[in-house]
Amino acid sequence: MTTAASRPVAADNKQRSPWWVIVGAGIAGMCAPGPVSLGTLGLFMLPMTDELGWTRTQVSASFTVAAVGMAIGLVVVGRLLDRFAVRWIVIPGFIGYTTVFALIGTVGSDSLPVYYTLHFMIGLLGSSTSIPFSKALVSWFDNKRGMAIGVMTGFWGLGSSIMPLIAGSFIALFGWRGAYAALAVLSMIIATSAVSVLVRVRAERSVRGRLVKEVTDARSESVVSLEVPGLTFRQALHSRHFWMITLGLGAAGLTITGIQVNLVPMMVDRGLEPAQAALLLTILGLSGLIGRLAGGFIIDRLPGRIIGAVVVLIPIAGLLFLQPPLGVVAAAVALIGLALGIENDLVIFFITRYLGTREYGRIVGVIQAAFLVISAFGPVVFSAAYDASGSYNTIIPVFIATLAVAAIVILLLGEYRYPAVHGFDRLAAKDELAAAEILSEQAAGEEHDTMPAKASPATGGVQR
Repeated sequence: MTTAASRPVAADNKQRSPWWVIVGAGIAGMCAPGPVSLGTLGLFMLPMTDELGWTRTQVSASFTVAAVGMAIGLVVVGRLLDRFAVRWIVIPGFIGYTTVFALIGTVGSDSLPVYYTLHFMIGLLGSSTSIPFSKALVSWFDNKRGMAIGVMTGFWGLGSSIMPLIAGSFIALFGWRGAYAALAVLSMIIATSAVSVLVRVRAERSVRGRLVKEVTDARSESVVSLEVPGLTFRQALHSRHFWMITLGLGAAGLTITGIQVNLVPMMVDRGLEPAQAALLLTILGLSGLIGRLAGGFIIDRLPGRIIGAVVVLIPIAGLLFLQPPLGVVAAAVALIGLALGIENDLVIFFITRYLGTREYGRIVGVIQAAFLVISAFGPVVFSAAYDASGSYNTIIPVFIATLAVAAIVILLLGEYRYPAVHGFDRLAAKDELAAAEILSEQAAGEEHDTMPAKASPATGGVQR
């Protein structure tokens, strides 16, 4: 937030469950570039290489290019997120990225640079379809933040399961070119509708889209600050937690993303039928859904650093058993998906618990950008290993060692700097501005290196 503008806020006695915000963000997130572009790339890879004559490395490198675009976009979106209302960022992002996604179906065999440019734009524009949702979630939930994250990202995991099925049907009906257009139109309609109707940030007020720092409550005529506690971006950069979160979870993401993109061609090479290999993407998505929900429940109750270390080690077992028959492969993929689901929960949770939410947009934008850059090399490394040796076996031991190191880094994070505030979720659902007062008191106390005083009974008795 960069302006001190203030305007009256009308009293609103109508109760709206914050969980509808999670439902809206979850449905829209199902249509984001992750499930739609990355989640279906393995299905498009074989028909594209057959028709266009490109190698698997050339096709899968599109994810790396998109990740670079998204990394740049996330930094920009993060700054915008601290200045503008969420809907002013998310809806244009969905319209832009899905339009570009549809154009992939027009590329020819001599259009590899155009293919990469389109994916760069998908990443750049699609960056506005991710972190704004987490800001909305964090604004409503503190005590049940892990569960809320799990439910929201669980929808995204469901999208990773459903979108390959939809894409496969579209490819069968319209060919791979028509499938890109059909998938883009469907995603645009669903996402923009969900955001428009359901998604909003607690106590967010804006003037022509630009956020304000304080508001006047028309019920009491009192001025309410909308500041929140947390580190500034500069302070976060000097924090060890910033770098440990980025490198620890980024290294795990590198391995898991590499497997996800190359799973279908890898298992076809190892003897599975194409339909069986494609089914593994659905298993990966469904197990990720279970991981997100289970992870959200557990993270609110146990130290996140311990959960994170265990979760990062789980895919090692999966990597060791990615061999036919189908039942064994399915079990191994389920383990990998389980870890992927819980890991996605941990990114947002760790940022808010260790770095706070004062400049959440800038901090999460840069961390997610770095996370993407690291993860983006996974698919290329896997594919390059195949092109060089004709097998994926040579690269798997390297990724196993990477996961082991990442687990140690996460384990060393230590205690939370910003633990949950008792009773916050109930108060936020009942009175958004009263909850804002609690956070602004903490922010003011943090600036003076003192803890805020206990809240009065009028604010719901919220205290640390």
